[in-house]
Amino acid sequence: MITCIAIDDEPLALRQLVGFIEKVPYLKLLGQFSSAIEALDFLRKKPVDLMFVDINMPDLSGMDFVRSLSPVPRVIFVTAYREYAVEAFRVDAADYLVKPISFADFLKAVEKARQRFFSDREQVEKLHHNEQFLFIKYEYKIIRIDLNNIRYIESMGDYVKIHLIRGKPIMALLTMKKLMEHLPKKQFMRVHRSYIVNLNQIRAIVHNAIILDNDFYISISEHYRKDFQRFLDENFLK
Repeated sequence: MITCIAIDDEPLALRQLVGFIEKVPYLKLLGQFSSAIEALDFLRKKPVDLMFVDINMPDLSGMDFVRSLSPVPRVIFVTAYREYAVEAFRVDAADYLVKPISFADFLKAVEKARQRFFSDREQVEKLHHNEQFLFIKYEYKIIRIDLNNIRYIESMGDYVKIHLIRGKPIMALLTMKKLMEHLPKKQFMRVHRSYIVNLNQIRAIVHNAIILDNDFYISISEHYRKDFQRFLDENFLK
């Protein structure tokens, strides 16, 4: 299932987009918006896989909206103007549809985005890793992350948010399970369904909570408590 949103300031055009989306079995519409600013607020809380975006909108254009995002979901631009096509593909748009659009054109664009989406996922899951660093797909490039620079990792649905000691957090299309398969067990442990911690970053443990830098607490869930207790027993000075 591919999650998506639709953004268009024209009510009729937005209604058509929503109708087309609802006809495609593998698309799941999470929201529809009449402005990019509304969509921006939504995406801060809930990432999606694909966006259908009009370009000419008041306050914030569709193009500037896409450039402001990190990470950037796959994008299909839907617009009445042909002259933005080159600019659209510079931001790696999956496709560019000129209004009025037919369902056949819409479906063709969606299928192209679907193929790219699963191709991206396969590339991300083929992580190159060792005991010191790993490579991961981030936005339009593959970047290196030093394992010692990771403080903790947070699950966000189909994405993970990698919180670094130095640098801003990195969002990647990857599951916690797949990531754990590529992290050294002696350094990283899953302590909650939503959190993996770098064991070297633990500063204290209070009851069933881990304290990292800046008094940030992560709860140890019941499911992972036994493994964490084993780690404590092996490293506890009596």
